[in-house]
Amino acid sequence: MRILLTNDDGIHAPGLKTLIRIARRLSSDIWVVAPDQEQSGAGHSLSLTRPLRSRKLNDRRYAVSGTPTDCVMMGVKHILPSPPDLILSGVNRGANIAEDVTYSGTIAAAMEGTLLGIRSMELSQVGWATQRMKWATAQQHAPELIQRILDQGWPENVLINLNFPDVLADKVEGVRVVPQGFRDQSDVTVDAREDGRGLPYYWLGLRRQEETPPENSDIGAVWRGYISVSPLTLDLTHYQALKSLKASLEA
Repeated sequence: MRILLTNDDGIHAPGLKTLIRIARRLSSDIWVVAPDQEQSGAGHSLSLTRPLRSRKLNDRRYAVSGTPTDCVMMGVKHILPSPPDLILSGVNRGANIAEDVTYSGTIAAAMEGTLLGIRSMELSQVGWATQRMKWATAQQHAPELIQRILDQGWPENVLINLNFPDVLADKVEGVRVVPQGFRDQSDVTVDAREDGRGLPYYWLGLRRQEETPPENSDIGAVWRGYISVSPLTLDLTHYQALKSLKASLEA
């Protein structure tokens, strides 16, 4: 099985090193094509107004001057000798749950793989930048879980989103297959500052979750110490609204 690895935290990210260890337990045919710089929050963006540069680090490891989506496109259509059987994106530093899926470059890489007709999964290790990330939790539990999902299979145009809880590997409660959740409020903060010349600048940040999320959701599962498994569809159509609008506007 040929596996393409990518991420949005960059070619030197510790999460990518963890992902390589995970992939090696699944196959020996592993390729890495990742951004040369961090691309967190890049979403499903594609570089169309500037050229891309690809730097070969070794026979199967490449750094691309673009987004995670660019990396998947370059890997599948240019770098790899033939398309991969599986794309793994991550392991992301921090959760990709709830509204995160609309911003995440890690999720977007799996989206692009899915659009290309390749089985794709996203992996995230829940935690905060201010603390030591528990990479061993994802590393220990991911290989068997990925293999079980591959054996089970899933529909076309669907990607699999895996989030590993912020607990030690032996403290994981189990696995929960749950839908995407939604937070009670936005967790994005705007920190206004002033530079040495008195000019304003701003940092966007994230606040810690304070509410208790519902149990039957990705955010609720990882909050309670479970690994969340969420199948995400690329079809964003709301079919109930479609039916209602169709009846009203086409009458």
